[in-house]
Amino acid sequence: MRMDSIKERDHRSLLGQFFTPVPTAEFMASLFDPLPEDMRLLDAGAGEGALSLAAVREICSSHPQVRTLSLVVYEVDPAVLPMLQDSLDSCRKLCRKAGIKFSFHVIPENFIEHSREVLGGGFFAEDAPRFHAAIVNPPYRKIASNSQERRDLSSMGIETSNLYTGFLALIAKRLVPGGQLVAITPRSFCNGPYFQPFRQQFLETMALRRLHVFDSRTETFKENRVLQETIIFHALGHCPQAGIVHVSSSPGVDGSKMTHAYIPYVEIVHPGDRQRFIHIPSGGQHLESKRRVSSLPATLDQLGLAVSTGRVVDFRLRDSLRPDPEAGAAPLVYPSHFNGGSVHWPRLGGKKPNAILVNNETRQWLIPAGRYVLTKRFTSKEEKRRLVASVFDSSGVPGDLVGFENHLNYFHAGGQGLERDLAAGLFAYLNGTLVDDYFRSFSGLTQVNATDLRKLHYPSRQTLEAIGGDMDRLDLNQTEIDLLLERHIHD
Repeated sequence: MRMDSIKERDHRSLLGQFFTPVPTAEFMASLFDPLPEDMRLLDAGAGEGALSLAAVREICSSHPQVRTLSLVVYEVDPAVLPMLQDSLDSCRKLCRKAGIKFSFHVIPENFIEHSREVLGGGFFAEDAPRFHAAIVNPPYRKIASNSQERRDLSSMGIETSNLYTGFLALIAKRLVPGGQLVAITPRSFCNGPYFQPFRQQFLETMALRRLHVFDSRTETFKENRVLQETIIFHALGHCPQAGIVHVSSSPGVDGSKMTHAYIPYVEIVHPGDRQRFIHIPSGGQHLESKRRVSSLPATLDQLGLAVSTGRVVDFRLRDSLRPDPEAGAAPLVYPSHFNGGSVHWPRLGGKKPNAILVNNETRQWLIPAGRYVLTKRFTSKEEKRRLVASVFDSSGVPGDLVGFENHLNYFHAGGQGLERDLAAGLFAYLNGTLVDDYFRSFSGLTQVNATDLRKLHYPSRQTLEAIGGDMDRLDLNQTEIDLLLERHIHD
């Protein structure tokens, strides 16, 4: 790769900017419903203008009712303004040929800052335009809690920690009733606690009509080495939510080999779910797994179990960490200790500590020794499974306390360990393809938090114990685990 290309990519990354490939832009533009005769279109992060050009081309070819088109584009990077101007000139030519009266306005300002002026009663407030449609690939970057962007968003009633969700919330505010939004974004807003305030606000404002997922994590923005899972969605502003949502998926950006499903909205966002998770099944297998898991009879409370996040945050207790076991120290377990279904401790010579001193500072973060089912909170992008579980059994481990590091979740019974058959059955269930497909049906993240596990449905305690009773070892392969679960779990 040329050095100037690397510098350009790093510059875009600093801005949180990744340009939309043309096939993706064209697919996005095709999602618009019929548009009004006189319309205003917004592109809040225009870049080189691929989305604006695709939208105008689609309007000219597929929306003959449109007679006037006013396009407003925002772009803060002066380096791309010449390319953006070329795209807008192409838009003008397309509209002239289609008999559409076209005008455009380039705003070379920060969309969030300018929107605060527009929506907050500043100089532009009287003429604040509302839009009939918006198409956007918003910048992806975390927002510092003390940043001006965070303060600007808060002043407009928007609480979020990432630029892209800030853009989406602002665009929703600037649409007319029934206005359409088509966006390509990370999938991360669909679940997890960090985006809950955004989901709550967005789903009260916007009605989901179409959700499209990509089967490949790397394909969408592969030239920029972006590994974030992305989705495309179409939503209507200030409209009642339709009963059915069109869900589609495809291997890559060109929309080839696309699969389609029509899912009741109550299966996408469950009624009564305070977290407002957005479940996106991407095919028949995921839909079936989601149905089967949701039909299981037990919650963790009904099983008499709980799941917690590992309590040891190692950098806060650095002085008490020890590389090897020693007198006066408790075992400390990390994800790196997972090995074939069980926990291999100690792991001498590894990068992570194996023990933590038991003292007045650390004791509160340790738990009684026993048998626990552990899951990784984070899995690498290369791992085949979204959820990875292991069993920790302290019977061969010294001491009466143990520490689980913060990158783990642990299942327990009132803070104590689990019985053997229950632990083994729970281990098998969590490692089954059924649960893995379930999590893939709504989690685009490589993260599974304790909150996600609390919301999961489980087999009855009797069934879990029966599964565990049939297991003579924990290093079963995937096929053996799935066959075991099929024998015990029925609709």
